[in-house]
Formats: sequence, C-alpha cells, structure tokens
Amino acid sequence: MTPDQTTPSDPTTRYDQPDPEPTIPHPGRTSDMATEPDHGEESYRGSGRLEGRRAIVTGGDSGIGRAVAIAFAREGADVVLSYLPEEQEDAETTARWVTDAGRQAVLVPGDVREEAHCAEIVARAIAELGGVDVLVSNAAYQMAQEDGILGITTEQLDRVMRTNLYAMFWLCQAAIPHMAPGSSIITTSSIQAYQPSPELLDYATTKAGIVAFTKGLAQQLADRGIRVNTVAPGPVWTPLIPATMPGEKVDGFGEDTPVGRAAQPAELAPAFVFFASAESSYVTGERLGVAGGRPMP
Repeated sequence: MTPDQTTPSDPTTRYDQPDPEPTIPHPGRTSDMATEPDHGEESYRGSGRLEGRRAIVTGGDSGIGRAVAIAFAREGADVVLSYLPEEQEDAETTARWVTDAGRQAVLVPGDVREEAHCAEIVARAIAELGGVDVLVSNAAYQMAQEDGILGITTEQLDRVMRTNLYAMFWLCQAAIPHMAPGSSIITTSSIQAYQPSPELLDYATTKAGIVAFTKGLAQQLADRGIRVNTVAPGPVWTPLIPATMPGEKVDGFGEDTPVGRAAQPAELAPAFVFFASAESSYVTGERLGVAGGRPMP
C-alpha cells in the first residue's frame, strides 16, 4: 500500500525494501524494474503552493524527476520535462500525471550534454509556458567502476561531467535572463559530495562541484531576487540504480542508512517543493540533505 504523505509513519517501515532486482539496460526504464518506485502518484496532495508557476525539470521522465513533476503539478505548476529520447515511454507517463493534475506538460526529448539542447529546453518553456519561474537541474549520469579510477575511461568521464555539471551550467546561463525576482533554481547534489563511494569517483566529484556551484551562484543572484539551493539525496530507489550498479550493490541498496532502507522518489519531492515555493523565501545557497539519517557536514 502506498503511504499517505499526510499521515505520520515510522520511517523505518514506511516502505518495504525492494526485492532482489536484476540489472537492466541503461538508461533504465521504470517498466523494466521488478519493483517500481513510488513517485507519489497516489499519495502526494497539493495545496496551491506553486499556483501559476512555470517549471523546468530535467531528468523528468522517471525517478526523482517524475516525483518532482507530479508534486509541482499538484501544487499548481506547469512543467517542461527534459529527458533522453530513449526514455519517451517514461516521459509520457510522467506527462499524463501532470495533465491529470490539470496542468500543462511540455515534452522536450534530447541530450543535455549538448549546449544547444539546454538552450532549446529553456526556449520551449518560454514559447509554450510564457516563461520560467523554477529551474530544477536534476538529470544525472553515473556508472559504477569496481576498478575505481583505473576503470574510468575518458569517454565515461566526459559523459559524467557534461551531464552532471556542464548541463547545469548551460541551463542556468540560458534561464537566468528570463527569470524574474522570486524565481528559484534547484540543483540536485548528493551525499556522494561528502561521502564518496570509491566506485563512483567521477560521479561524486561532480556532486561536490554542484554544491560549490550552488553556493556561489546563490551569492551572484541574491540581489536579483533569484534563490539557488540544492537537494542532496542519499540512496534513492530509481531506474538508475539497477541500470548502473553491479547486482551485489543493488541487492540491499540503502540498508546501510540509519533508517535501514533506500528512499523512494516520493520522499524527495517535498524538499524540491519547499525550495520552489515562497515558504523558503529567505533561504538561498543552502543544501537540504534527504539521506535517511546519514550525516552531512
């Protein structure tokens, strides 16, 4: 049974740990998973906190991105969904949840590793929604390497850096000139920025960079009334996990947290809503960790 977001519950038993999961092809589709994540489809209840806002969510097809899109729509926002072309099926599912909430969904397939595509995402938001009030840079790439740095090819390093860092930079460059005071930029960092896993060295490096970028950009944009914050998840059950990690790492994923399990995407969405809404109007340059009790400095 999907937990009700409004009912207090024991976090250690709120969700069952996923069953053993076979690896799936990258980039990973939700329908390929033996245990599909909860994105808040049946539980998230909006209260108008983003009424009339226009949001971009990269990586919006599945996982955290889908949960954020559903929550934003139920809070009253229209949403541009950015995703890889091979994730079309998942993106269309997310779009249906957005439109079911009575909001507009704009689908923009493409690869954020290309600067021109990042500009196109923002241009579509302006053309079809009339502007951008919230930018969520969430798309990410990782691929675990058991041999550590010796197993990371230049091709992989380039893909991780361009997806996780370059795209965030380009999206902000394209969006900021069109963002009015009161707008919000939300990046997605990770506990990996503070507790890097050896097999995810390149990914962890980008996540640390995202934290620094967020703090620096927040200072640049404060006088323009644009806030910049980051959500730092711990282990979250998404298609990226069985698509990029070896089977022995997937089984029991998240059990080493104090809470004893991985998060579900639905548990991340409220943090993004907080940063996107006026409830955080005096918060900028901050990191909100959602990591099941794992400490971050």
